[in-house]
Amino acid sequence: MSILSRLQGRRGEHLVVLQFVLFFGFILTPSWNPWLTPGILEAMAPLRWAVLIALGTFALVLGAVGSMHIRDYLTPLPYPVEHNQLVQHGVYALVRHPLYSSQLFAALAWVLFSLSLTHLAILVIGFLFFDYKAGKEEGWLRERHPEYADYARRVSKFIPWIY
Repeated sequence: MSILSRLQGRRGEHLVVLQFVLFFGFILTPSWNPWLTPGILEAMAPLRWAVLIALGTFALVLGAVGSMHIRDYLTPLPYPVEHNQLVQHGVYALVRHPLYSSQLFAALAWVLFSLSLTHLAILVIGFLFFDYKAGKEEGWLRERHPEYADYARRVSKFIPWIY
C-alpha cells in the first residue's frame, strides 16, 4: 500500500477529515487584501452583494438537489456504499459531483464578496483537494459501474459545460 493510499484511508476516511479542516480553515481565516480600501468595498457593494446572493443561491440549490438525488447512497466517505446506483439524471446530468461543486461555488461567492486573498488561496487549495478526492471516488465508481467512463466523458466534473 502506497504512502498516499495510507494517508487517505481505506475508504477515504482521512480525506473527509481533511475536508473538514479546509472547511473550518476557510470559515475561521480572517479576510485579508492589502490593496482593498473601504472606498473600493463601498463602491462595489451592490455588485458584491448580487454576486454573493446569486452564487450562494446556486451553491445551495446544487447541494440540496444533489443530496436529494442520491439520498439513499449519501455517505460522507468518497467510497460508495454497497447498494449504490449510478445517478445520471437531474443535477447529475450537469456535473458529476454537485455536492463538491456546491461547496466550491459557496466559497467562490464568499471570495468575490469579501475580495479576500487569504480565502482565494484556500479556495484554490480546496479546488485541488476536491479534484483529487473526486478522482479517487471516480476510480471506485468505475470499478462498480462500467458505464461510468461514458458518463464521465459526457458530464463535467464540477463546473457545468466547463470542467
